[in-house]
Amino acid sequence: MQKYYGLKAKQFDIGLFSALLVGMLFIAVVIAKLALTGAVLILGLCVALPIVLLTLRFPVVGMVLYLVGANLIMWVYRMGVSFPLGTLMDAFEGIFILGLLLSFKQSPQWEKFKNPISTAIFVWIAYILIEAFNPTAESRLAWLYTVRSVALIMLMFFVFLYQIKDLAQIQILIKTWMAFSLFAALYALKQEFIGFADFEEKYIHADPNLEMLLFQAGQWRKFSIFSDPVSFSYNMVITSLLCLGLLTGPLPAKKKIWLALVGLICLWAMLYSGTRSAFALVPAGGLMMLLLKLNRQMILLGIVGALLFIGLVFAPTSNPIINRFQSAFRPSEDASFNLRKMNQKKIQPYIQSHPLGGGLGATGIWGQRFSPHSYLANFPPDSGYVRVAVELGWVGLILFSTLILTILWTGIKNYFSIKDPLLRSYCLAMVLVIFALHIGNYPQEALVQFPSSVYFYLVAAIIVLLKRLYDEGMIQSSALKR
Repeated sequence: MQKYYGLKAKQFDIGLFSALLVGMLFIAVVIAKLALTGAVLILGLCVALPIVLLTLRFPVVGMVLYLVGANLIMWVYRMGVSFPLGTLMDAFEGIFILGLLLSFKQSPQWEKFKNPISTAIFVWIAYILIEAFNPTAESRLAWLYTVRSVALIMLMFFVFLYQIKDLAQIQILIKTWMAFSLFAALYALKQEFIGFADFEEKYIHADPNLEMLLFQAGQWRKFSIFSDPVSFSYNMVITSLLCLGLLTGPLPAKKKIWLALVGLICLWAMLYSGTRSAFALVPAGGLMMLLLKLNRQMILLGIVGALLFIGLVFAPTSNPIINRFQSAFRPSEDASFNLRKMNQKKIQPYIQSHPLGGGLGATGIWGQRFSPHSYLANFPPDSGYVRVAVELGWVGLILFSTLILTILWTGIKNYFSIKDPLLRSYCLAMVLVIFALHIGNYPQEALVQFPSSVYFYLVAAIIVLLKRLYDEGMIQSSALKR
């Protein structure tokens, strides 16, 4: 008699029938009790279960879906969806961590975690957990609500580092990144030349403060599919730098034209964000590339680029977009920049006298919710580094700065030690992205919003992975160009 999984056919049929019967009864009871809500829950379960199984079995598939969610979460939320999408992303991260633990139990490979970046991130996570006992914190609940998202996203570095197996998987993730960035850029151009969608108009005009923030100098600042103009502009910049780095590799002319086109479209769309700090990241990334690839050709290109840039900064114009771009390089004339300087000067004595800071989540929405009368609740950090210094103290600022510098140092070191031209170009691209986020985290908060918060840890993991792949000799040069 035929057997299935050790059972006779008759036994298997009875078991299958029983499982289906129980399942149908369960669905009937849920729908009877909860009506439409129950039907939605059942439908959600039918969608979620295959995704969970796919993520556990094929992590790179889950990573692609995760990047999709990270790019679209704010766009979908703005459409009026009331479902807790942030919690859904947290759940996704939890599935990844479960998959990592299962993979590690089956085949423990500690050597994958033996690198300076892993150590720096582990220390940073440990410090954030210790902050739960910060004696100067006004609220433990603020720490609890903030650490949920902060700690999980940091653990994604270890997921990427362990579960990504080869360059083909890295390329899949980078292509997903570029595809959504191109979509975001084109959507921002649609917002500029055609107008906002009805749900976006409703979103903008529902809050007078938001309306005032987005409408400046007679122009609406564009935010595309992201949370705000800053997040949008920073993602456009790092994508353009990603394309710039990849252009240095041994790729066919068709692919180089495509990379150049994507990078230029992202830079064009970025101009309509009106984010001054993003404008400064482009020449900063170019300067880093010049230093890393210092040769006669790069020096000539650098000189030409510098002349064009100076001409653009000082050229007389009546175009409001160009005017805002030019003002980014005259910060003393920028009222918002001067206000940030004044706030940072004001908070310095507090930072100096609080080595552990005021506690994770002490500023922003969680500070206003859980300790509204505290000194920090209404302080606008307006900077990723200032937020770290205020909430986690100067000790935390030193540790976080060490983490960033460790990633940069490892990336630069790996760039010079990798001899394969294609892997080298990928490493250069990763260094440019990290450098831009590092510089951009001073005038704004560059690492707290999706998807840049995900890209930061993905890029850090890829820096380590590229060196591992090169050292292990897993890649043949002929196969890399596919």
